[in-house]
Amino acid sequence: MKRVVIASHNRSKSKEIYQLLAQGLSDLGVEIVFLGDYPNAPVPEENADTYVGNALIKARACTQFTGEIALADDAGLEIDALNGQPGLYSRRFAGEETPFPVKMGILLEMLKDVPMERRSARFRCAVAITLPNGEEYTFEDTLEGKIAFAPRGQAGFGYDPIFYLPSLGCTVAELPSEFKNRISHRAKVMRQAIPKLRSLLQV
Repeated sequence: MKRVVIASHNRSKSKEIYQLLAQGLSDLGVEIVFLGDYPNAPVPEENADTYVGNALIKARACTQFTGEIALADDAGLEIDALNGQPGLYSRRFAGEETPFPVKMGILLEMLKDVPMERRSARFRCAVAITLPNGEEYTFEDTLEGKIAFAPRGQAGFGYDPIFYLPSLGCTVAELPSEFKNRISHRAKVMRQAIPKLRSLLQV
């Protein structure tokens, strides 16, 4: 059976990617596994200056370690009023071990005097697919929105509670997971990646 390894140690993110892959590859009889399930799996340093670069670092390390097709993503929150912060450093913003509610509180304090019309932001996500034969494919997409004045919602993870979607009148953390998996930045980029992955698995 062919196998695809999700190259992430983040369980929340991996679960989201798994659901999207399982849906998109369900008829191919492909085994989808997590890198974290492999003993001594590598945790490569994400030191690229782009989301695509970081996704490639993770996917390459995973393929090299497992000998399997790997899929990795890298994503971040870009706030226009803060010159694109936290951006590439979204997970490490205010310290890697700092809980996300604290990170969000710091960002909201930085934006306290910024009116809603100037609180535009986006989630940006890149996905990389790497093969044992050295082939590599990358994809990128965004979800546009605004930064709410306070966190709302219990679903999702990361910065979802402060990412407001004007067209829906709610934050991403207020969306049911099934709906989020149709409209999120990760879902949008996976809609590009899955057809390519399908073609690679059918060879």
